[in-house]
Amino acid sequence: MILIIAEKPSLARNIIAGIGEKMTKMNGYYEGSDYLVTWAFGHLFSLCDVEDYDENPPEKKRWTMDNLPCFPEQFRFKIKKDDSKQTDTGALRQFEQIRSLCNRPDVDTIVNAGDADREGEIIVRLCVENAHAENKKFLRLWLPDQTPETVSSALADMKDEREYQNLADEGFARTYIDWLYGVNLTRYATLKTGKLLRVGRVIIPIVKAIYDRDMAIRNFVPELYYGILSQEKTGGESVELVSKKKFPKDERDKAQALCDQYNASKAIVTDKKRKKDTLSPGKLYSLSKLQNMLGKKYKMPMTESLEIIQGLYENGYVTYPRTNSEYLATAEKDKMRKILENVGKLGYPVKFKDKKTIFDDSKIESHSALTPTYKIPAKGVLTEKENQVYSAIMRRFVAVFCAEECIAEKTEIKIDVGGFEEFVLKGTVILEPGWTKYDEYSKADKILPNLHVGDEVNIDFKPKEKETTPPKHYTIETLNNYLKNPFREEQNASVQASDTSAEAAADSENDEEDYRAIFEGLELGTEATRTGIIDNAKNSGYIELKKDIYHILPDGEYLIKALVRMKISMDKYKTSEMGRALKKVYHGKMSVEESVSLAEREISEVFHRPSEPPETDKDTGFFGDIVGKCPLCGKDVIRYKNGYSCSGYKEGCEFSVYGFLCRRVISKSNMQMLLETGRSSKIKGFISKNGKSFDAYLKLEEGKVIFDFGKE
Repeated sequence: MILIIAEKPSLARNIIAGIGEKMTKMNGYYEGSDYLVTWAFGHLFSLCDVEDYDENPPEKKRWTMDNLPCFPEQFRFKIKKDDSKQTDTGALRQFEQIRSLCNRPDVDTIVNAGDADREGEIIVRLCVENAHAENKKFLRLWLPDQTPETVSSALADMKDEREYQNLADEGFARTYIDWLYGVNLTRYATLKTGKLLRVGRVIIPIVKAIYDRDMAIRNFVPELYYGILSQEKTGGESVELVSKKKFPKDERDKAQALCDQYNASKAIVTDKKRKKDTLSPGKLYSLSKLQNMLGKKYKMPMTESLEIIQGLYENGYVTYPRTNSEYLATAEKDKMRKILENVGKLGYPVKFKDKKTIFDDSKIESHSALTPTYKIPAKGVLTEKENQVYSAIMRRFVAVFCAEECIAEKTEIKIDVGGFEEFVLKGTVILEPGWTKYDEYSKADKILPNLHVGDEVNIDFKPKEKETTPPKHYTIETLNNYLKNPFREEQNASVQASDTSAEAAADSENDEEDYRAIFEGLELGTEATRTGIIDNAKNSGYIELKKDIYHILPDGEYLIKALVRMKISMDKYKTSEMGRALKKVYHGKMSVEESVSLAEREISEVFHRPSEPPETDKDTGFFGDIVGKCPLCGKDVIRYKNGYSCSGYKEGCEFSVYGFLCRRVISKSNMQMLLETGRSSKIKGFISKNGKSFDAYLKLEEGKVIFDFGKE
């Protein structure tokens, strides 16, 4: 008897459809003549809490520094908790059923039918490992989609689960490392500030990217400059010539002088090229590229789009959604031919194309691009939003395999102005729409004036006052692109390729760079996790999404500033460094233990920093620390969220010291010295209202804290 453990009930039902025999529904599983099919509910297990590793755990599980940092010798799992923080009884009940089935005497083979990714891999593995079933064959059912045909084919071609060990190792390493960062640094930061701060390996770089961009916009000061341009009519048609040269705001005279020089010359058409060209459609969709389009066109949040795509996948209409590739595997050519046959029956003019821009194994890590399957949803089955998503996938698929080419006429005109500068005008007119009838093509026709070689163009160059513009807020599209490759330099919008081959070369170069970043682990998060992490940042009140635009929120600003004060660096460089390590685990070049050790060493630096000299010390201690006695009433002075205050404030004592004076953090050690001796050490780095730096002592005078500029 073969026991198949699916990740979810919906997948279990699709597997049964692929088996093709009638099976009896039992309590938590189905039984047939050769197969037993059961399921998890996604994650049944979660990593144990810090307190679970204490030999003598406290009765009340309050966060404390006493058990931090927590680096388990061996990570342990337990049945997950429900919303009330109690053991999830439904998860426990289902696992007990799985355990019973795994240990049935007639079961000789167990099949991991988790989703085809690292998360699905470890979800089922944890169930099997905790069932302690011995002497059973362990196989893997890998499903690129959930159609009955694919399930049936995959059942006949199952591989030994050991072939997926590297994938499992990466999944466990990622789980352990994220727990180490999240648990240790969240507790540390929260205990430091007295405010719950969610710190994670990926959430922080995401919030910081949005914070940095919003701060750049907020602090942006526009600068005036002069450009020069001519906009005169020749032969009744306007000809706009925009110079590449720019002048600072105090050099208008130079701009005018150049205009005079240009205007004293002749503008002659030196070259005109006109050619027909074939325009290529966009690539097939990866998850993030599809989410980008849906966010831009329909203002659809990533959480919503992923939920819809996942539903389409579970119903067998599209392939596996959490893919980072826009290419198909060469082994899928016959599969594509069958899908194209069904798509053609819908009236679309499609044909099979064996091209490197479509099939490229080097651009695939685990999963091919998102495509429809041969299973076409009947009319009226999908909701409006489901139809928006499915149609986008289908339209792009049709465009890529469209039998009708898109033919455009491209025109390029070169105009020389007195030998001083050459101006290039480019125009494109669609002659035959081809694939643009089925997929979006946003570029409107650009018709150039009717000029010929040797024509003289009327000119009247003038200085035009312009100003620099601030950077733009992150959108769903631009944030996704940044997270996929945070190190790719943005293209200079002013630089235009001289011909289509150069444009293609540039696109190819960016394409190669993006996939290199993905395969090396340089991306922030993964296609499978980014949506959830961004949603977590929103739910935590750090960022918000309004009409496809992300904004930092006050709590997000507080988070980033607090981490800076605590010297907790969670930038893209640190996160990508750990991403590289995880990829090494996946490729068998690093062990799980080695990758975990890297994380532990980095976290240890936060907890065991050497003490700084008093003049530069910025360590504020922890929320609730007693730092001395109140000079007014004699009660304890305690470190609160925003500084140091007397514990007798409820009785009317007004003694308090703000923790950040003149942009300088007041350390716990200096506060202790101030309360003990009446004077702190000399503190360096205060900033005055006019922006000047100064050094000073803090001094107690009649129960108030003042600056003291005296000598030692």
